[in-house]
Amino acid sequence: MSKQRKRNLLFVAISLLLFALIMLTIRDFAVDDDMMAGEDVKRPTQLEHILDRGYIRAITEYNSTNYFIYRGEPMGFQLELLQQFAAHLGVDLELTISNDLDRSLHSLLKERSTDIVAKSLAVTGSRREKLDFSKPHTRTRQVLVQRKPDQWYSMRSSDIEDALIRRQLDLSGKTIHVSKHAAHSARLRNLMDEIGDSIHIVERSEDVETLIEEVARGKIDFTVSEDHIARLHEIYFANIDTRTPLSFEQNLAWAVRKGENQLLDTLNAWLSEFKQGPQFARVYDRYYNNPRSVFIARSDLHSLGGGNISVFDDYFKRYADIIGWDWRLIASLSYQESRFNPSAVSWAGAFGIMQLMPGTASFLNVNEESKVHDQIAAGIRYLKWLDERLKDEIVDDDERIKFVLASYNAGIGHVLDARRLAEKYGRDPNVWRGNVDYFLLNKSDPKYYRDPVVRHGYARGSEPYHYVTEILERFRHYKNVLEG
Repeated sequence: MSKQRKRNLLFVAISLLLFALIMLTIRDFAVDDDMMAGEDVKRPTQLEHILDRGYIRAITEYNSTNYFIYRGEPMGFQLELLQQFAAHLGVDLELTISNDLDRSLHSLLKERSTDIVAKSLAVTGSRREKLDFSKPHTRTRQVLVQRKPDQWYSMRSSDIEDALIRRQLDLSGKTIHVSKHAAHSARLRNLMDEIGDSIHIVERSEDVETLIEEVARGKIDFTVSEDHIARLHEIYFANIDTRTPLSFEQNLAWAVRKGENQLLDTLNAWLSEFKQGPQFARVYDRYYNNPRSVFIARSDLHSLGGGNISVFDDYFKRYADIIGWDWRLIASLSYQESRFNPSAVSWAGAFGIMQLMPGTASFLNVNEESKVHDQIAAGIRYLKWLDERLKDEIVDDDERIKFVLASYNAGIGHVLDARRLAEKYGRDPNVWRGNVDYFLLNKSDPKYYRDPVVRHGYARGSEPYHYVTEILERFRHYKNVLEG
């Protein structure tokens, strides 16, 4: 047989082999397709993702009612509702803030980096085309915010009324400033059709509360607000009037992506039950029926009014470099220890703003008579000492912070015991959550505190376990609203 014939036969054989392999591959794909066609291939729902990851991601607004920090405590109507819903699901809450509605919706719909937009969103037809809304958490109506005439306090009520706009027809030709992040522009455009005349609408990047203050200060003449927000500010700014309605009552709700039926149904079932109980009424009254709310928002210790966590912020900032931590983390620890009370004394004898035990304080050369700034510096030096003890074993800085916090609360000996237990039982001794924290939490169980690897005996581990969680959660809130 010639060489050329051999080559031809080899080429044919290879071609047939490749053809057979291709046909087998096609058949396998066809089988897979048939299997998929015959079975309902179930993808995890968004709610299942949330439960699996262990936290729900939400975005809300930063203002004097929805979310803020006051005297070191994260507060707000939307925050409290979110905390209750997360607890109902049995997951943590990861909260971000944005007062830009377009940005919030982008994070929900495009980036998919949030699960719920937890704001007071007016439920409108155009928004329903893009979003699924929860049952309303509240209802309100849009009102005109206008300024009373000069010298109103010395005028008769009838003369004040004559100077104010009470008919929507009288808005013809007026200039009204509105927040572009609210639904007020759409209502005013509809109103123009209804009255058959023009209203000059100026869309602003500022939030509604800022525009209400501008009306009160005489910078602008009119703005639009939800009734419950306007009434609160009327208490603080006595020269504004908020009694002219611009809309019928509207539903305010949270939003999720369309098609997330399991999440929406779960949210609605919880919300229906929660709103029937007394806790919802207390939360609502705290923020919307509390005459002190707007005055509190002007406080130096309000994150909006004064931009401070406490009167000791400068000391936290000044001494944070001792350990190289974010000053807001140290502030969160101090709040956990004493609620920023320099006179606090615990049942065990810990004293001052950093709640130092007498023996530790003596080691650090401070006592109950020491100045507050010296106690803060001493507490941070102690954190630094704990950090140095753990640095060689736990090299990840963020992870080590959790061990240092637990050691500050329970003593480093108990934390080292928990690390030894974690190693013995096949967990990672250098990872806090789901590893070392479990053994510290259970160090009140004889099975663990009597274990031969344990050197410091019994510990009430629930306290340091929750201590670390609460400080870090509060720290995240501080980072949300205050500059580093």
